[in-house]
Amino acid sequence: MAAAGKPLEQWQRDAMQIMLSVREDDRWACYEYAEWVSRQSGKGALGEARVLTGFLVLGEQLIIWTAHEYKTSHEAFLRMRALLRALGTSVSENLVIVDGVEIKIHNGNEEGFERLDTEQRVKFIARSKSSGRGFSGDCVIIDETFAYTPEQAEALGPTMIARPNAQIVYLSSPPLSSETGQVMYSLRTRAEKGGDGALGYRDWGLAGDLDAIDRINLDDRNLWAQAVPALGGGRVTIETIDRLRKMLSQNGGRGFAREVLGLWPKKREGGGFIDLKRWRELADPASQRAGNVAIAVDMSPKRDYACISMVGRREDGFRHAQILDYRPGIDWLVEKIVEWRGLLQPVVVAMGPGTGRALKVELKKHGIEPSEDTDEPKRGDLLILSAGEMGSSCGLLLQQVRDGQLRHIGQAELDSSIEGTAAKETGDNLVWVRGNSSADPSPTVSLSIALWGFDARSHLVDQAGEPFHIW
Repeated sequence: MAAAGKPLEQWQRDAMQIMLSVREDDRWACYEYAEWVSRQSGKGALGEARVLTGFLVLGEQLIIWTAHEYKTSHEAFLRMRALLRALGTSVSENLVIVDGVEIKIHNGNEEGFERLDTEQRVKFIARSKSSGRGFSGDCVIIDETFAYTPEQAEALGPTMIARPNAQIVYLSSPPLSSETGQVMYSLRTRAEKGGDGALGYRDWGLAGDLDAIDRINLDDRNLWAQAVPALGGGRVTIETIDRLRKMLSQNGGRGFAREVLGLWPKKREGGGFIDLKRWRELADPASQRAGNVAIAVDMSPKRDYACISMVGRREDGFRHAQILDYRPGIDWLVEKIVEWRGLLQPVVVAMGPGTGRALKVELKKHGIEPSEDTDEPKRGDLLILSAGEMGSSCGLLLQQVRDGQLRHIGQAELDSSIEGTAAKETGDNLVWVRGNSSADPSPTVSLSIALWGFDARSHLVDQAGEPFHIW
């Protein structure tokens, strides 16, 4: 790396020494090696140094560099191309000679490099459920592991089975959430448990989690130095970190805490996105609504279960939430929607786009359809949420639970769904997804839709209804 004008810093040299350590039988001491470090600290240089070593020195036949997006893998390819050109002599756009070795540069759809003497290759690919299948890699670099999914691991992991001395290298900043960072949490658990001699693991992030950043002095420069190994080496300065502290001050400094200090999101138990302990604290078996309610419907993707939920306001101002009906199949659903609508006179009957498309025609036969004039909605109209509104409903439920503004009566079906339902970020929104369990998300989804429908419509219709409770 120094010969290419990119010398490694001491922490990077230490990482390479661990990564390239061998056992007495000359196999890698670390079959897996993970390095978690803050953004722009130089983790990419670790991958580059590992690739150059395997390609130019060790004789590894196939090295695979993967990233979560094409543009990220493409940038890694461009950096590696610049390094090879700096190390050798460019004969043409697609050929460079390093120490007498001719290296062909593959541009276009299959970016990478090939030694013309040994036919060794380096390939750069964007990850997917299928990318990597059919290859047999000696070394696999998992760049941006925070976006590395179990499905992608299933595609890439077996590529190394037949190789006599393979290695996988994980490089990343902390995960965005415990749901999208499952592989990283698994690696951390294995490292903390100990006893896995084939796993090399280093995490520069501070102890704690993003839910407890109020316990950390984000302005403590000693903590900055602890979490940013490149600080003081010339590339990263105190002035740079200070600017980032000011730029990433929103949300209590969560962005600065994650991106610079390396704090992880709190791991949610049971695969769920809602803190289960907090959810249980909000249980009130005597809870009941007073006045208006909204009801909402959701069916599982396979249509093997469906749920009708209700949300209203209690006399103390908190939201009351409960399941009204939850059963296998969907043949019962329209009849029960009509029945509950007649009984409760809800401000709205709400559902997501998929459920709405499936039930709209049948519900219209019973007089349940969208209001023609949205400025003057009618009580009990059908409301089909857009994708953006579905994301808002997801965030609303999370906020209501976190802020303690909701009460529920402690139904086992709902508790199970809450525990096993996860959420993922899509742009600026959230989407409910099945978590690491067999739990059905439909009770959670229908509850969040009911909450959104109540907040959107309850102020637009006259107050009506008596306190209601199902025992």
